[in-house]
Parts: sequence; C-alpha cells; structure tokens
Amino acid sequence: MRSFVATQPKRNAPVNLFSHVKFEYLLAGISGGVASTLVLHPLDLLKIRFAVNDGQILTRPSYNGLGNAVSTIIKEEGVRGLYRGVTPNCCYNAIKAWMLESSNKKTLGAGSHMLAAAEAGLITLFIANPILVVKTRMCLQYSTSTGLPPSKHYTGMLDALVKVYRHEGLPGMYKGLIPGMFGVSHGALQFCAYEEMKKKYISYYQLPVDNKLGTMQYLSFSALSQLFAASVTYPYQVIRARLQDQYKEYSGVSEVIKRTWRYEGFKGFYKGIVPNMLKVTPATAITFVIYENVSKALLKDKDT
Repeated sequence: MRSFVATQPKRNAPVNLFSHVKFEYLLAGISGGVASTLVLHPLDLLKIRFAVNDGQILTRPSYNGLGNAVSTIIKEEGVRGLYRGVTPNCCYNAIKAWMLESSNKKTLGAGSHMLAAAEAGLITLFIANPILVVKTRMCLQYSTSTGLPPSKHYTGMLDALVKVYRHEGLPGMYKGLIPGMFGVSHGALQFCAYEEMKKKYISYYQLPVDNKLGTMQYLSFSALSQLFAASVTYPYQVIRARLQDQYKEYSGVSEVIKRTWRYEGFKGFYKGIVPNMLKVTPATAITFVIYENVSKALLKDKDT
C-alpha cells in the first residue's frame, strides 16, 4: 500500500506595505518635527498674518514689524494667541514626517531620491491639505474680528474641519492645493543646493568623495540650502494663505496673483518672509538634534 501524505497548498505571505520603514527613525522624525513646531509655531503664525495682510480689510489688525506684532498679539490675545493653530500644525508635520520616512529608500540615487521625495510631498499635500486650511484659518482668528458668520469662527481643529466641510464642501477643504503643488519644488531645490555645497566643501578641503560630514557642517549646509529654497519658492506660501483666508474670496490662483501684483507689487509676494526665514535655521537644528538623539536611544534599547 502506498501512503499519501496530504499537503497543504502554500499560501502567499501577507504583504507588508511598511516593511521598509524603520519605526525608530519614523518616531524620531515625528518627534523632531513636532518639537520644532511647538517651539517655533509663533513665527509660523506671524508669517501667515503678514502674508494675508493686503491692507484692504479694516477689521484685520495691522502690525509695524515683528516686535510690534508679538507685543500686540500678547496684549490683545494673550500668550495663547501666539499658538493659535498649533494643533493642526503639529498634525501636519507628523504626517509629513511619516510620508518622508515611508519613501526614504537609502539605495536610491540622487535623481530617484528627489523623485521619491516629490511623490511623498504630493501625497502628503493631498492627505493634509484640509489640515493646512484649518491651520491657516485658526492662525487668522483675531480677537478684533467682526462681521464673520459663526460658520467661520472656530473653537478648535475638529470644529474647524467640520465647519469647513459642512459649509464649503470639498472645494473648501482643498483651497490652496494648486500653489501647494508648486511648493513641492522646495525640497528639490534644497536637495540640489545642499549637494552642491557639500561638493564644494569636499573639493576645497580635498577630502574623499564619500567623506561624511560632521554635525556642524550638516547643520550649516542644511540651513543654508533651506534658506535658499525658501527664498525662491516663498511666493507660493503667500498665494496659498490668501486662498485659504476666511476673510476674502478669490476665484482662483490667477486672481490672487493679479490682485496682489496690482495693489502691492513684487513686495506683496514676499510678505511674511522675515518670520519664515527666522524659523528655518532653528527648525532645522531642533529637528536634527532631536531626530539623532531619539533614533539613537530607540535603537540602543532595541539592541539591549
């Protein structure tokens, strides 16, 4: 008699979409991004308030420089006024860190790395644009605001999301999406500038091509490349903020550009750039330092 052993058909192993993600680095990236957001959010708020102020809405407060803006906000709204919109800002930065880490494949070449970063940026934008709308509107909740309907006064992030969707639908949730797409080029410009500075540094000191940078070199080149990219791409942030502003309605990007140019000229596209630039360098430093320390601590615990 021949015996037959019943064999079970092989099942395909479940596909893990996040198998390439190192969660220690992911948590470190999110921690660094959220920490820098909490520390530097007041500069983001100031950037938005300066960016939308075209001088045509009398009920909107007007500031004579950064010092006056800070003192006026604290006087009229308290210290909490500097942190309006901080919750959606933290949420957005956590999503961005997650998407960037998910797309970060160490074996990619420079061109492929830039493409992956651009793809991650676009996906992040589609996922998080409603949060950016809410962030902008909460930053523009002035204590002196009058004339706005209750549908455009928000008590918090969830209340804002519900009201925007209920009264403006999906178009309201995705205001500023098109200029935001141009903002994806920020990462490509920063990457190119960073790589060029690194090459020049290595060439000047006649170091090996694969030489690793020290912490200070990394921070310096990262901050300088960030400043360069921010200065070139900044106008899209003004256009996006104005489209998302609850105090004015624009038919689209072209109308924002035309009206800004007509009434404010070239300078109008760079309103708020000073607080934006002041935020760049410390944000890079805080994110980098926390990222390195958190990732090292987590990896150390994993090894023990």
